[in-house]
Amino acid sequence: MNLQRVLLLGPDDDARRALHLLLDRRGLAVAAVSDLDAAKKHIDGERCECVIAASELAPAIVGDVPVIGVVAERDVAAVIALLDAGIDDVLCTPIDEVAIALALRHLRPRDRRAPAGADMNLVGDGPAMAKLKHVIRTVAPTRTTVLIQGESGTGKELVARAIHELSPRAGNKFVAVNCAAIPGPLLESELFGHVRGAFTDAVRDKPGLFEEADGGTLFLDEVGELPLALQSKLLRALQESEIRRVGGEDPIKIDVRVIAATLRDLRAESEAGRFREDLYYRLAVVPVAVPALRDRVEDIEELARFFVARHAARHGREGLLGPEAIAALEARAWPGNVRELENVLERAVVLSEGPAIEVEQVAGKAQTARGAGENGELSIKKATRSLEEELIRRALGVTSGNRTNAAKLLEISHRALLYKMKEYGIS
Repeated sequence: MNLQRVLLLGPDDDARRALHLLLDRRGLAVAAVSDLDAAKKHIDGERCECVIAASELAPAIVGDVPVIGVVAERDVAAVIALLDAGIDDVLCTPIDEVAIALALRHLRPRDRRAPAGADMNLVGDGPAMAKLKHVIRTVAPTRTTVLIQGESGTGKELVARAIHELSPRAGNKFVAVNCAAIPGPLLESELFGHVRGAFTDAVRDKPGLFEEADGGTLFLDEVGELPLALQSKLLRALQESEIRRVGGEDPIKIDVRVIAATLRDLRAESEAGRFREDLYYRLAVVPVAVPALRDRVEDIEELARFFVARHAARHGREGLLGPEAIAALEARAWPGNVRELENVLERAVVLSEGPAIEVEQVAGKAQTARGAGENGELSIKKATRSLEEELIRRALGVTSGNRTNAAKLLEISHRALLYKMKEYGIS
């Protein structure tokens, strides 16, 4: 988008004057107003390619002209609120010239937000997944850096792919790399490329993944595993939109949206000195939390039927899930999350002797055996089962036997409660 005229909207203070100077240095024609009425009159009467507005005024100006909102540093809630309101991009104070240049360079015409019904290949419509899908649709059309956080097996790469597929970059490459799977020295070459002679085995120039993803999206899985030296180089690439190959001297301009993912608490890692604080805030402009399977029990039946159908077709088998099998699945803890659920169901499909999948094939060990043993008093499983049974009885007592309300108190599904009552012999 070739920008020439920019309108600044906000109070006449030091921050606006500093921003005005930055834009002047870029050779743009800049006008500045303090209130909405003046802004709307200016937009109606003058050619204007972009409005840069204070966070409290930006949502009211959304229309045919692209809008960039300005928020206080690290105010994640304000960033998400602006993106929800249809803002094209967000700048966080203090604003530098690089941030301004990148925001203006990547503005696109309005009305490019993803349709509400767009398919993300994410199974589940419970409250937790509905919230996640809303955030995906909100951030996808922007070029904002996203940090996806969640436990192992929750589907963080699927979320990253959904953001890419619903973005204006969908026609270009989605390139994924697991930062934990490649040793640090090799990872630097993998990401940034190298020139001939940079090291012993560098017999020719080799472009890196940043260059491969140019115009598209680069997904850095397990970004918390990056060595500190490489974190510094990644930060520079994000700030300058350029890279240098290993052993090279010439900078290479890139246009890449970076989406990162981690199961680590990067804030705690930065406080411990293991992860750069400035890189953390650069990556976590919009943090996206992927719920654990235990927090979306209501989606287990839909996920289970999806995986059974997939693997039954793949292995040329039949796979039928009855109510008791579903209840057994809903009653499990699933520390391995969706990945573990899929593995259990694939195994059940393969080993099932008939079309119906039996409860014993999908129930956890604690569900299929009480297992007191010789040292039963030391069994964590036995103690857990005893506590679980006691909590169920107490919940039923509090609710005067109302199983629906008891399930809500226990934070499990009604069907899982019925299964557990049968398992423990609770009438």
